Amino acid sequence: MSKAMDDLEARAQRSLERLRDLADEMGAVRGRETSSDGVVTVVVDGNGALQELKLSAGIAKLTPAEFERLVVDTVSRAAHRAFAERGDLVAAFNEEAAE
Repeated sequence: MSKAMDDLEARAQRSLERLRDLADEMGAVRGRETSSDGVVTVVVDGNGALQELKLSAGIAKLTPAEFERLVVDTVSRAAHRAFAERGDLVAAFNEEAAE
């Protein structure tokens, strides 16, 4: 093969490897958040799906509406954190690809 083809193949292989790395990194993204009162702790994946929910005994003092709001707000903040991390990964990938 010619040098140009060899270089093209090597670049394509590096791009493929970097894409696989990005997929692995995206799959590993987790957002963890604890409510300000420490009652609720959640972990979400990179898509914002709830992976873990930990509750302290303090939930006994909450009304159902307060409990619901606390869980939803805490999950929302965790998802925001996970989405920001994913965004950073994609931005870094795009910057690297543009070089």
